[in-house]
Amino acid sequence: MPQAAGLHYEVHGDAGAPTVLLSPGLGGSANYWAPNIAALAQRHRVIVYDHRGTGRSAREVPGDLTLEAIGQDMVRLMDALDIPKTTLIGHAIGGMAGLAIALGRPERLERLVVINGWAKLDPHSARCFDTRLALLRDSGPRAFLHAQPLFLYPAQWISDHHDTLQAEEEAMLAHFPGAEMVQRRIAAARRFDIANRLPTIHVPTLIVVSEDDMLVPPAQSERLAADIPDAQLARMATGGHACNVTRAEHFNMWLLDWLDG
Repeated sequence: MPQAAGLHYEVHGDAGAPTVLLSPGLGGSANYWAPNIAALAQRHRVIVYDHRGTGRSAREVPGDLTLEAIGQDMVRLMDALDIPKTTLIGHAIGGMAGLAIALGRPERLERLVVINGWAKLDPHSARCFDTRLALLRDSGPRAFLHAQPLFLYPAQWISDHHDTLQAEEEAMLAHFPGAEMVQRRIAAARRFDIANRLPTIHVPTLIVVSEDDMLVPPAQSERLAADIPDAQLARMATGGHACNVTRAEHFNMWLLDWLDG
């Protein structure tokens, strides 16, 4: 399994094609992007990776775990793979770590796509995180993972994909990074606050918002789009927090149009 800078990564597509780097959300696994990789790899060199502390990457995360540190890891991975500049597509905290790069190392980004992210945690999202942490603390990892789809997917999609979700739950339980790591990652998401710095971002940015997101109210993405100069806002009426998974075909077509446009 290839690793660079302690990070497990995979490369898909033509080495000579434009590079896109995909960064997952709270779970931190490259597998999150499985419904999107093949479509993107038809026209791009696609790099996916596991966040440090999760999946197949190094499990030790020294020092403070922050979204800025997750962004620094992406820059380290780019350095190791000799990528001077990339388009970064991030889901939730993966996209917010991309915003941190846009603030601190904008020369490393061609463009940035943030899917259902925020500049400062909303009280509703904080309540959701509190509930998930209580499940983890009081009932253990299986209860935490069993409840996870409720925050990610629309209700009917969960019903229609019950068997798949059950199998995924077993796989995630087998590779669970540990309660302490999950708590640290949620704490990092809760501390993140760049609300007053958004007007200083000048990387071309697309904000993707799902209007039925259970975890992150759409107003959070709307604020990102309003305060980042020249940012574009793309709305999906349905799809939930993980809209790139639940409506993958639509999302892939839409994203490719923007990337190539």
